[in-house]
Amino acid sequence: MIDDTLHKAIDAELGSKRCRLRFAKQLEARFEEDTQRRRSHMLVVAGMIAIPIYFLFLVNDYSFRAEIFIQILLLRLAGIFVISLPIFWLVYRGVSPIMREALMASIIVMTMLIACLVLSASTTPFSYFDVFSFGLILVAGNIFFPLRFSYACLSSALSILIMLTFVLDYEPMPREAKDLALLGIFTTTLFTLVTNYRLERSERKSYLLVLREKIRAGYYQKDNQKLSQLSMTDPLTNIANRRQFDSLLATRWQEAGEQGACLGLMVVDIDYFKAYNDYYGHLKGDKCLRKVAAAMQANSRDTDLVARFGGEEFVILMAEATAASARQAAERIRQSVEALQIPNVGHSSHSVITVSVGVATLCPSDGLTSADLFAHADAAMYIAKQQGRNRSWVADTDVLLSSANAIN
Repeated sequence: MIDDTLHKAIDAELGSKRCRLRFAKQLEARFEEDTQRRRSHMLVVAGMIAIPIYFLFLVNDYSFRAEIFIQILLLRLAGIFVISLPIFWLVYRGVSPIMREALMASIIVMTMLIACLVLSASTTPFSYFDVFSFGLILVAGNIFFPLRFSYACLSSALSILIMLTFVLDYEPMPREAKDLALLGIFTTTLFTLVTNYRLERSERKSYLLVLREKIRAGYYQKDNQKLSQLSMTDPLTNIANRRQFDSLLATRWQEAGEQGACLGLMVVDIDYFKAYNDYYGHLKGDKCLRKVAAAMQANSRDTDLVARFGGEEFVILMAEATAASARQAAERIRQSVEALQIPNVGHSSHSVITVSVGVATLCPSDGLTSADLFAHADAAMYIAKQQGRNRSWVADTDVLLSSANAIN
């Protein structure tokens, strides 16, 4: 149900023509949860790359304002070690999406403030050339990191406001140079914000497409599991079918051989079921089969496999069984079916549905196969029939041989 709702939300977002970036509440929360760790790591890596690039401007500081270079160096170092690195550490450790973007945006604003403070502290000729490089700060925030679009807009606006405060009153800079620099920074801001918007929109769309495919893959996997389960389940009784029994018998036989354990097998046949079907009809017959299957399932161990072998015949495969435990289990199964008290007037007026149970236990060894186990249990079931039905019979090698000769 959750996946269905999410899938509809994804389709709605992909089909939407709105320009806003934020998803619907549930989908936005999923987006942040899925991308939080990767984005935090990416922002920190980008920040660590930006630090040495930032320090390259010390060369410019030393060239234009050597007389105050130490003060500028300390100011830049404080911006990195007192503010930026602690922020990177917090982001790496994990903070809320709002705090993460706000902290990273504050680095951009702080960098612009430091650049303006350095500019205002210098009065040497051509120091105003620094203003032409201020746009790089916005390029870093809007494209290199990049901030989420709303935070990129906010940090850009604050950075430009700070810059205007310092540059407009900076007397060493000619008016013409100010106009050109400000025009360049404004256009840089617009270009980088448009690019930032397109980057985030593309990231979000890619996320939606990938998430939709993951959900679809989950549906396909569930469908395949359902189909696999259906192919191994008897549709009438909703228990295992012969195909599943054959598969598991081979597996359990091999496991028993490796562990030195024995397997037990019951072959269960409903007594006089043809008479029941002829008298009550097939619909009642199907209902009877379901009741018998449910009784056997309810009175078997969780580790036992109860399967419909065909028609009115069932099998129960028991792992780690002994002759004594198998005999007790068979009698429990027989009694549970008789306790259903399903009338079988087709046989006699006082008759109820009962079962005959053949039981065999074998320990895998050289010369024996899983087919031998089934043959012994099946032969024991026929002996139970011959002995009067509504009884269980545990296979004995000597009896099996004489019984097999009699049947042949």
